[in-house]
Amino acid sequence: MVRSNQLLQPWKVCNMNNHGVHILFIPFMVLVAYVEITKTQDSGVVTPVHAGVILDMDTWTGKVSTSSMYMAISDFYAIHGDYKTRLVLHTRDSKSDIVGAVFAAMDLLRNSKLKVIIGPQKSAQTEFIVDLGEKAQIPVVSFSATIPSIYSRVPYFIQTTPDDHTQVKVIASIAQAFRWRNVILIHEDTDYGNRLIPHLIDAFHDINTHISYRSVISAFATDDQIFEELKKLVTMQTSVFVVHMSASFGGPFFLKAKQVGMMTEGYAWIITNGLMNILESLEPNIIDSMQGVIGVRAYIPKSEKLDNFTMRWKRKYIEDNPGIVNAEMISFGIWAYDTVWALAMASERVGNMKSRKLEMDVNAINLFGTGVSQTGPKLLEELLKSEFEGLGGKFHLVNRELEAPAFQIFNVINKGGREIGFWTSKGGISKDLDLKSERTYSNSADHFRSIIWPGDSTSVPKGWVIPLNGKKLRIGVPVQDGFSKLVNVSGYCIDVFESAISSLPYTIPYEFVPFRRNDGKSAGSYNDLIDQVYLQKYDAVVGDITITANRSLYVDFAFPYTDGGVWMIVPLKQHKLANNTWMFLHPY
Repeated sequence: MVRSNQLLQPWKVCNMNNHGVHILFIPFMVLVAYVEITKTQDSGVVTPVHAGVILDMDTWTGKVSTSSMYMAISDFYAIHGDYKTRLVLHTRDSKSDIVGAVFAAMDLLRNSKLKVIIGPQKSAQTEFIVDLGEKAQIPVVSFSATIPSIYSRVPYFIQTTPDDHTQVKVIASIAQAFRWRNVILIHEDTDYGNRLIPHLIDAFHDINTHISYRSVISAFATDDQIFEELKKLVTMQTSVFVVHMSASFGGPFFLKAKQVGMMTEGYAWIITNGLMNILESLEPNIIDSMQGVIGVRAYIPKSEKLDNFTMRWKRKYIEDNPGIVNAEMISFGIWAYDTVWALAMASERVGNMKSRKLEMDVNAINLFGTGVSQTGPKLLEELLKSEFEGLGGKFHLVNRELEAPAFQIFNVINKGGREIGFWTSKGGISKDLDLKSERTYSNSADHFRSIIWPGDSTSVPKGWVIPLNGKKLRIGVPVQDGFSKLVNVSGYCIDVFESAISSLPYTIPYEFVPFRRNDGKSAGSYNDLIDQVYLQKYDAVVGDITITANRSLYVDFAFPYTDGGVWMIVPLKQHKLANNTWMFLHPY
């Protein structure tokens, strides 16, 4: 009877419905794990290490990460069957809610003999969970909460994913490579969306790129409100947009951006890793609306081990979920896998962990009545020492964050992202990655592979476009009988003007307006034409106009590009004394 209770109790705990917390994973896998551990534990060989998992199970990130972690446990102990500890997962669904995540953590802390918490999934949920972990002295390990390190003050919080702020220099380098002097920031008005913005602002300031506008999308914005904001952006000349959004915001946003005509030639879009990490899992119509977008994410090296895992995971996931036609692995799933391996190795180094609830030290009981872990500090110490080659590359924590040696830069084409380059802190942008290279730092656009921009364009956007409701410059052109070839709408002066306009790093809309009456004759003298600029009827005048002191009192002139003086050409008269010593004084 005692053994029966030991077997059933973990399953009972894992299915508790307290506080509206549910488990969505297959109970058979958890039960089998307990059966195997209990059998071995009776012989005094294996100690279970209980790990709580808090994820949003209704999201693709939650589903992929959960299945990846269970595969990680299976793979790890298939190789390390002689280990004396066994990692056991207790999964809770936070239901995409902060309160749900807190209730899930409290449930786990009170009932599951917890040694570590994996999660939560979102940055906003993390702020509350790390405080609980600190009070209970239990490590909180998140592979998907990527906000800048506001939790550096909390020693028990570990990010097994690169911090968001590490990507801002990559994004700034892209803008610098294409010489974009102005950008517009677009982000969601959430904790996740707001925390990165100061880092982005600083990065653009360092390269002298001006943020001409900051568009903040409310978490409660309606479709009509988003459309209104996009229509406002259409009226602006800046056409380079940096978007920092999660999947729930970013997907619908790009659908609407395409509807208002902002995914056409002349526009440039850069997305942060919030969308890039899960790009392949987005709906086909959303990916179609993002064609030509540039995105960045932490570098995950290709390897035979990763390909093998991805193939096995995909096959198993589709088998376990018959309604799923296609399943794509994402970065968070890979980091979740490596997180489990790191915890399993750290647990083994700590050794025997008492399988009981948290110690109830009367001097350390926190507000919620949970005790303090006696093994948490040791597990934290060993986890921070972890270093191995995982699915995502080298697993190495620096300042309690996963170190990203490089970033990949992608171009959204067809059904996903096509790699167009890499970025490292030492070498800048490059077509191919060589972490051992000693080459000089460079942010040249020549180091990118070919890019397809929005509208299937191969021309690099200048960073400025003609606003759909913008005003065109009215350029006055003189009309007269003399010198018609010099100033005709297709004449020499017009060619000089158009050449100067085309050399600018942005687009200026304009139209030529002949200075004439209804009968086609000139509407006045050159002084009258210049007066039209002073009276603001014309924005500028192009023509064979002489610069005089009086005219300079009313308008500004460009520098002369040809000499307007009067010259005479006369025939040379042959002198009788052709060999005259003073021949060199004769005019030509």
